[in-house]
Amino acid sequence: MAENTTTEPLAVRVTELEMTAPPKQSLPVPVNIQTAIMRVPEIPLPFYRFLYLQVGKRWNWVDRLRMSDADLAGVLHDKRNTVTVLYVNGAPAGFFELLQVDEDSVELSHFGMFEHALGLGLGKWFLLQTLYAAWNSNPTTVRVATNTLDHPRALQLYQRFGFSPVSTHDASVQPLSDDELLKFALSL
Repeated sequence: MAENTTTEPLAVRVTELEMTAPPKQSLPVPVNIQTAIMRVPEIPLPFYRFLYLQVGKRWNWVDRLRMSDADLAGVLHDKRNTVTVLYVNGAPAGFFELLQVDEDSVELSHFGMFEHALGLGLGKWFLLQTLYAAWNSNPTTVRVATNTLDHPRALQLYQRFGFSPVSTHDASVQPLSDDELLKFALSL
């Protein structure tokens, strides 16, 4: 039986960003890579947890993993929420999640790629596809938050694509314990 190795909470600096106009740039999909982007209505919870863990483990994403099935289903299956999966050469390679907060506002609540898809030149292209999807409902604002545990270039990339910081605040994240990681790995 695994020890319940716990770690101290990690201090993070959260930056909230907003975008008030759709992106104007376009990027071609990198050559010699087969890609597909598919929305997953009523996503099965184990599949979502797999995606979330694969993308978020290295960035200390924990919130959705700690939710009960009922709470997670309530969030994911809310008609205002969409989950869309990136496939590369036939395998899942990332996902994004959008929440239509209200008529005027969309939140990019999750965005990321699996490690095997990094370094293929897909990151900027996939973010642009994500932003096209976010602007599809014609909001006046698209929001996203990032923090100092995220990819080192996340903030810079969001700004490059038209987001502007609107606020910052300090927070903390309680990393997953070894027991939690084992439990989630075994449940997939």
